[in-house]
Amino acid sequence: MKIATFNVNGVNGRLPVLLRWLELAQPDIVCLQELKAPDERFPERAIRDLGYEAIWHGQKSWNGVAILSRVGEIHETRPALPGDPDDSHSRYIEAAVNGVLIAGLYLPNGNPRPGPKFDYKLRWFDRLHDHLSELVGLDAPVVIAGDFNVMPTDLDVYAPGRWRDDALFAPEVRAAYARLLEQGWTDALRALHPGEPIYSFWKYWRDSFQRDAGLRIDHILLNKPAAARLVAAEVDRRPRAWQKTSDHAPVWIELADRPKRTRRPKGDA
Repeated sequence: MKIATFNVNGVNGRLPVLLRWLELAQPDIVCLQELKAPDERFPERAIRDLGYEAIWHGQKSWNGVAILSRVGEIHETRPALPGDPDDSHSRYIEAAVNGVLIAGLYLPNGNPRPGPKFDYKLRWFDRLHDHLSELVGLDAPVVIAGDFNVMPTDLDVYAPGRWRDDALFAPEVRAAYARLLEQGWTDALRALHPGEPIYSFWKYWRDSFQRDAGLRIDHILLNKPAAARLVAAEVDRRPRAWQKTSDHAPVWIELADRPKRTRRPKGDA
């Protein structure tokens, strides 16, 4: 099963890019972020024409998340992140698909720091931590995928010194991400590419993509049953080079149908 996350940066304005990539990459399940469209303007028909079911929660001009599937019905389990009934931002969606629990998220940016937006980001991270603590121990595979707006380590940013004061690289935010891993989640890309600079976002200006001056802010986290089935994890850089494209590239993983078998040492019975 191939599962991907893609911040499309406007699902209608970038629809040709999204459809082209879906046909090219053929992911089985996709989490989308930054729809930037109200519910009634989600391009359901175009996506269904490619064989995908979809659920979504949009928001006019900002935010918005969706889950697409071509491998089974989508059973929504949560339309929002719990912990703040007054939070009106469309940033979290969760569903069961073909035996896997999928959560798609768009974590707040948090800039400028310090300030109310940064405080909101930290509160949102706390709520995420509380909710994921309930999911990490499930027996079924759980996949948390999306734009976390966090560079976890110096390896995840092309010029760490330039980003020290940014909300995406703040010590409090990096610590919050580390707390998620301490719960038992596996960062899929880092698990298979432990020492490699690898990015998923490049600004539009100053030829950032051409210079590979990027950031890794799109992540896929796996609980133990999902991590046991992980066989591949990559960034698909191809769409970032297309015309009128998102400033993000899709991140994808492949899960085997069954947990990977571990070899016994020679001589074991």
